[in-house]
Amino acid sequence: MAATDAPPVRAFVGLGSNLDDPAAQVQRALATLAALPHTRLLRHSRRYRTAPWGLEAQPAFVNAVAEVETTLEARALLDALLAIERAHGRRRDGERWGPRTLDLDLLTWDDLRLHAPGLELPHPRIAERAFVLVPLAELAPDLDIAGAGSVRELLARIDARGCVPID
Repeated sequence: MAATDAPPVRAFVGLGSNLDDPAAQVQRALATLAALPHTRLLRHSRRYRTAPWGLEAQPAFVNAVAEVETTLEARALLDALLAIERAHGRRRDGERWGPRTLDLDLLTWDDLRLHAPGLELPHPRIAERAFVLVPLAELAPDLDIAGAGSVRELLARIDARGCVPID
């Protein structure tokens, strides 16, 4: 993993699961994030039960957001998240937005704006997704999403009634 010598940055990670005991999958993923080298789990939101997004004919999801402090470069952090997904049984050979054991999305990495193959920051659909904005607002309502507005402002523009806290 490529860590930098620069001071740590704050990043937010979206977590989701709708297979194989989703609440437990998210809880285990948080524990794995907490043990990630060069990264410290600062805090996480409650877990939320949410309706599927994209492909609606599948089980409900459990979602959360974690705030981490890391010296990993953005690409290295994403690679670590993908490795955690694989370790939790995630296979990326299925239908897009389909059922999954674990989904980890790098939502923001400091205030970096990046458009690179396989990595776009902030996450390109963050402003559309209640299952991301609701738990993110719990942690950082005033966080500015580069080019879109604050989390609080973005959340006010969408229907978030389908995000129900489970803990």
